[in-house]
Amino acid sequence: MEELKLKNLVDLNQTLAKTYIEKYEYPWEVLPLIKETILQISKSLDKNEYEEIKENVFVHKTAKIANSALINGPCIIGANTEVRHCAFIRGSALIGENCVIGNSVEVKNAIIFNNSQVPHFNYVGDSILGNKAHMGAGSITSNVKSDKTLVSISRGIKNKIDTNLKKFGAILGDNVEIGCNTVLNPGTIIGKCTNVYPTSSLRGYYPPYHIVKSCDEIIKKI
Repeated sequence: MEELKLKNLVDLNQTLAKTYIEKYEYPWEVLPLIKETILQISKSLDKNEYEEIKENVFVHKTAKIANSALINGPCIIGANTEVRHCAFIRGSALIGENCVIGNSVEVKNAIIFNNSQVPHFNYVGDSILGNKAHMGAGSITSNVKSDKTLVSISRGIKNKIDTNLKKFGAILGDNVEIGCNTVLNPGTIIGKCTNVYPTSSLRGYYPPYHIVKSCDEIIKKI
């Protein structure tokens, strides 16, 4: 279970949510609290740096927002982040500094750490993306099981973990690279600096510093 702890997956210094979420051991414990966390953070934002462009939508003055983007609150968008054409931020999204939310990307109930990129046709829901995480074009987080039962984590760990969540997309550690058109099935957790091949379909836990070629072919980086 140590490898699944939030502090071992991401650098908490790379998000405004640090002081609100560092008390939780596991990342899935944070997911139901994202909306309230954003509302709390917004109270302490520097008004000289952030502008409330609509109710509970706070955008850093250096961020670039396309006219065609739709952003619902609560939402915070950090410095030098770019939200591109036809992006749809449905709400409860904390997006860090130097990020890219790209063409036709949808984000909902997510924490995206600094320097992360979801640039082309991605869906990120009920998820956490670590510092410098990158999702290739068309890769998505699937956040609800087809049978609508609660999400559990079983692959890659000794004992099955029940999260007691109906909605749980993916947790990507720092510097994770997701190949194009990959599906991260509900409850996927990927450790730091791991690369995933394109068109993969993943579920469960994958360790840090590995290359994931398929569910059954995982090699350690040298």
